[in-house]
Amino acid sequence: MNGAEEVSMEGEKCGGGGGADGRDGEAAAAGVSLETLRKRMAEFARERDWEQFHSPRNLLLALVGEVGELSEIFQWKGEVPKGLPGWDNNEKEHLGEELADVLLYLVRLSDMCGVDLGKAALRKMEINARKYPVGQCKGSSKKHTCYNSSNNVGANDNTTGLTAYKEHTNGV
Repeated sequence: MNGAEEVSMEGEKCGGGGGADGRDGEAAAAGVSLETLRKRMAEFARERDWEQFHSPRNLLLALVGEVGELSEIFQWKGEVPKGLPGWDNNEKEHLGEELADVLLYLVRLSDMCGVDLGKAALRKMEINARKYPVGQCKGSSKKHTCYNSSNNVGANDNTTGLTAYKEHTNGV
């Protein structure tokens, strides 16, 4: 989304202003929780009678569109160093808006699917910690299947089945 535009689930762009909830800057405070965002997004949609459009499928497609807009910011820039040196304030602000769009759609999608996003993220981090043990993967970008498979036990992600399938199909 660009600047002060908002996009309805029907794809119509219309003028808007302020934050996702219409209250300028209030949500910009540090330490905003996923639960606060979830509640505010639900209220935002309810006030506009947009819940009817917020099916998981529609929200996912909107999320994918926003990821595309986020990708466009980095397109043709090559590798971008941490901290974005050389980017002006307008570019960084635009990046922040697109990152926020992705986050807000993700929070709304998880809410409509009945998934506690915070708990799911923490659980996934625990799984990843087992899949990528520090002693074996520190400083490496290799996929978890390149490490000792005994560390992947209990990851509950069907790694063994996936690895067997890849070996069976020669990785195709």
